[in-house]
Amino acid sequence: MARIGEKVTDLVRENPEFEEVFDDLLDRDGELQWRDVKDDMTSGQWGRLLQKDILIESEDGFQFADREAVEEALGKTEEIEFETEVDVDDSESSWGTYDKAAAVGALGMFAGYSVDSVRSVVGNILDVFLGPLDSILPFFAVIMVLAIITGLYSAILQNALMNMEKMGAYQERMQEIQEKQKAAKERGDDEAVERIREEQMSAMGDQLGMFKEQLRPMVWIMVITIPVFLWMYWKIRPPAHLAAGESLMVLPLVGEIELSAGVIGPLQAWILWYILNSIGFSQIIRKALNIQTSPS
Repeated sequence: MARIGEKVTDLVRENPEFEEVFDDLLDRDGELQWRDVKDDMTSGQWGRLLQKDILIESEDGFQFADREAVEEALGKTEEIEFETEVDVDDSESSWGTYDKAAAVGALGMFAGYSVDSVRSVVGNILDVFLGPLDSILPFFAVIMVLAIITGLYSAILQNALMNMEKMGAYQERMQEIQEKQKAAKERGDDEAVERIREEQMSAMGDQLGMFKEQLRPMVWIMVITIPVFLWMYWKIRPPAHLAAGESLMVLPLVGEIELSAGVIGPLQAWILWYILNSIGFSQIIRKALNIQTSPS
């Protein structure tokens, strides 16, 4: 019965503990009874052997449907590719002291959007560096240039700071658990489903790990982007620091409009212009530099 050997191999591949179960049962002489083996195996394992007809009922108990096929299958266990858990190394956090300080700084600079004094300080400081650019270009072009610059360093920071290998390991582990759970449900193995559910609960920390890996580059991106945004906001918000006529631009599909005017609800024209340029140029930059921002 070649089919029995395949069933044995499938059980051992699914759960290596079955190899020890089979060895114990093969060492026993005569008919097999549940009361005699219950200390060496679980009721679920015994039920799986009956469900797969590896054990069949006899006159005084149970016996192997094909003892030789079981012995032959166990002799080839070295050739079995066991289901292994993806190893995710959480021994070291990728977040260092500077990363945490950057996160605190980014949160602090958010206050600039509502506190005039913070916005004024940041605006005046950055105006020393960005003012010359504003003096030679119309402000809508300045916004476009800043969108390109922020898109460039955002892609570079994501590529440099995000651990793609660890992110891939997190995703692979979660995908493996989902596949094992699906297979267990399809074959009606309630014990395996419960065991995999416990494994899934213990792996919930992986979700936090993935979030931390994704958040780390975003913190550094915000540290640079928020001041740039505050400077643009400082230039446009009354009392405006723009030269006469610089507060107007021609927006595609909209026409001539004030930079501070709302376009879509509260979304102002200058913000929409920045977003459109940032998204478009970011894609071009990542493609040109072959920068990977997500695990393959």
